Amino acid sequence: MDLGIDLGTSNTVVSDLRRGIIYDEPSVLLLRRSNGRRDRVFAVGSEAADLLGRAPSEFVSVRPLEDGVVTDLETARAYLRSVLQKAGRRGWGLSRRAAIGVPVGSSALEHRALLEASEESGLRPVVALDTSIAGAIGCGIDPLERRVHMVVDVGGGTAEAVAFCFGGVLAHRSTKLAGVEMTLAVSRYLREAHHLDVGELEAESVKIRSSAQDDVPLVVQGRDVVSGRPLLVTVKAAEVTEAVRSITEEILRTLAACLDDLPPQALADVLAEGVVVFGGSSQIHGFTEELEKSLGLPVKLAESPMTCVADGAARALRNRPLLSAYARR
Repeated sequence: MDLGIDLGTSNTVVSDLRRGIIYDEPSVLLLRRSNGRRDRVFAVGSEAADLLGRAPSEFVSVRPLEDGVVTDLETARAYLRSVLQKAGRRGWGLSRRAAIGVPVGSSALEHRALLEASEESGLRPVVALDTSIAGAIGCGIDPLERRVHMVVDVGGGTAEAVAFCFGGVLAHRSTKLAGVEMTLAVSRYLREAHHLDVGELEAESVKIRSSAQDDVPLVVQGRDVVSGRPLLVTVKAAEVTEAVRSITEEILRTLAACLDDLPPQALADVLAEGVVVFGGSSQIHGFTEELEKSLGLPVKLAESPMTCVADGAARALRNRPLLSAYARR
C-alpha cells in the first residue's frame, strides 16, 4: 500500500491508494507538559482541536507547520507519528512508502526538514511532491502532457498558482496570505462590528459555513467584549465575504501575476483548458468567481478540493516517469 500525505497548516489528509481517504483532521497536536520531562503527546487531530481554549494550563496546543513548512523538527516528527498511529487504529495497515506534499515555493532546506521528519516518524522511502502538482493529479490532470495546465492551490498557510507542462514547472507565484489570515480577519471583524470575541475554532467555523450557506444568516457564539458575558449574534455570508476581501484581493493580485510569466502559446493552452482551483480556502464564498475575473480565464473548483492533493500524491507513487520529473528528494 502507498500513502499520499497532504500535511497542511490547517488540515492533514492521508490517502491510501487502494482504500481512499483514511485520515482528514485538523493539523493540531496537544502536548502535556511535565516537570523535568519531555512534553508528552496527549491528543492529535480533531481530539486536540476540540480542546483548544478548553484545556488546563499544563496542556499546550501546537501546529506542526507554519506557512506549509516545518518550523520545529521534533514537533513535526511527533505529530506525524501520532497521525499514522491514529490512522492505523482504524483498521488499515500502514504503508512504509509515501509521497508528501510541499509548497512549490519552499526551499530545499524546508522540504528536506519535512522529509527528515517523515522518515523519522516511520515512513520510508518517502518523496516530496509539489502540492500543486499532486492536486492536479488528484483532479485527473496529467502533468506530463505537452499541453500547458494551470492550477491554483489556496490552503491555510500558502496560496499558489502554478503552470506546468511536459514534466516541468513553467511559472509559479505564491503568497503567505491564505486561509489562516482569512480566519484572523473574520475574528477581527466580529470583534469590531459585533463586539463579539470568538475563539479560533469559531472564527474558522464561520468562515467555512459562510461559503456553504450563502445568504442564510449564521448564528455565532462568543463573549461580549464589553460585559464579558456569553453572546449570540447573527451574521450574513456577505459580511464574511467583505471581512476577508482585503486578503482575497491581495491573493488574487499575486496569483494573476503568474500569467505574466507565460509565453503566448502557453496562455492559449490555459485559455482552452481553464484553471482548476483547490485547497480548503478556495471554497470561500465568491472566491472562484473573483479569481475568474482577476485571471480573465475560465475557473472551476475541483470536485474534491480538500482531498485531491493527498489522492494525487498517492497516485504519483505508481508513476515512475512522473516522480522522476517532479519529485523532490
